Amino acid sequence: MPIPEEVTGDEIDKDVRQELQSLPKTLAEDVARNLVMVARLLDEDPESAYGYSRVALRLASRVAAVREAAGFAAYANQKYAEALAEFRAARRMTGSVELWPVMADCERGLGRPEKALDMAGAPEVHKLDKAGQVEMRLVAAGARRDMGQLDAAIVTLQSPELASNSVQPWTARLRYAYADALLAAGREQEAREWFAKAVESDRDGSTDASDRLAELDGVEFMDALDEGESESDDQRPSAEDGDGDGDKD
Repeated sequence: MPIPEEVTGDEIDKDVRQELQSLPKTLAEDVARNLVMVARLLDEDPESAYGYSRVALRLASRVAAVREAAGFAAYANQKYAEALAEFRAARRMTGSVELWPVMADCERGLGRPEKALDMAGAPEVHKLDKAGQVEMRLVAAGARRDMGQLDAAIVTLQSPELASNSVQPWTARLRYAYADALLAAGREQEAREWFAKAVESDRDGSTDASDRLAELDGVEFMDALDEGESESDDQRPSAEDGDGDGDKD
């Protein structure tokens, strides 16, 4: 797959660069450039990101960072079985539990929420950092919802992190998930309050909390193009106004 000339491979994280030092120099550069493309395209063009991840995997399947990148690319394309296999491989290579929450979410994607809940109660969770533990809580709540256990999902999300006024990278997503669960349970007023709190903490627009809040408040947004067309229609003369092509006296 083509890679822009300005992509050198030096853009990757230093830890990944260190992992690639086990490869011959030219091969390491090729792998690095493909990993840069995966990172760049993962959100906006996951299909292309997946393609670059497969190239990197073909070149260096024994590098943990490559297996992890391949896992995230497969995950972004909802190839959950493939993603889970890659994450497991990366974990075997590193011994890290960092991927435990996303591995559990792959189990959800494969229609196995019970397995995701088992993972949420595993000893590995206690080894996660705070961000990982919050992520695991989100996955567990999602698994509860998959099983139709809305009240349990709400309780799962209730935590010191949710109650805290401190804004962390995970705060907006946690508040959003809680609001969404409340709304699904018919607790609309509480949901509105938490969507508003999610908006306050969503500094990078990672959720659509503002849209959900507006929807609950009954605010409708008209597309600018549609609005312009509507105004043009209102101003367009008609035959009934005497300005059309109809017969004149």
